[in-house]
Amino acid sequence: MERLERLCAEKGLRMTDQRRTIARVLSMADDHPDAEELHKRANAVDTSISLATVYRTVKLFEEAGIIESHDFGDGRARYEEVPDEHHDHLIDVKTGQVIEFQNEEIERLQEEIARKLGYRLVDHRLELYAVPLDAKDDPPS
Repeated sequence: MERLERLCAEKGLRMTDQRRTIARVLSMADDHPDAEELHKRANAVDTSISLATVYRTVKLFEEAGIIESHDFGDGRARYEEVPDEHHDHLIDVKTGQVIEFQNEEIERLQEEIARKLGYRLVDHRLELYAVPLDAKDDPPS
C-alpha cells in the first residue's frame, strides 16, 4: 500500500478503486502534476476514470489534509502529497520545472521577520520564480 493510500485509510476515507488508482498515481509522482496530467496518468491504468473523478478526488484529498494544491503562476492547480518535512519551491519560468529545496537560513530569516513585526510564524510557503543563469532573454511578465 502506497503512503497516500495509507493516509486515506487513517483519515477514514472510503477508497474506491478509482480513488485508490489516483492515490497511487499521486504517490508515484516525482513532480507536481495538475488535474489533467493526473487524469492522463490515472487513465493509463484505468480507462474508466474521468477528469471529473480526478477533480472530485483531489478536492477530497486536499480537504482531508493529505495533499496540497499549489499555483505556480501558470493558472493551474498542481498537487503534491503533504510532505513530512517542510520544503520550498523554485519554479523555472521557462520550462515550468519545479525544484524543491530546504534552506535553514531562509527559515530562520522568515521567523525573525515575523517576530520583529510582532508575530509568531505558524505556517508559510515560499515560491521563487527564476530563469537559468545562462538564459538569453527576459522571463515572461
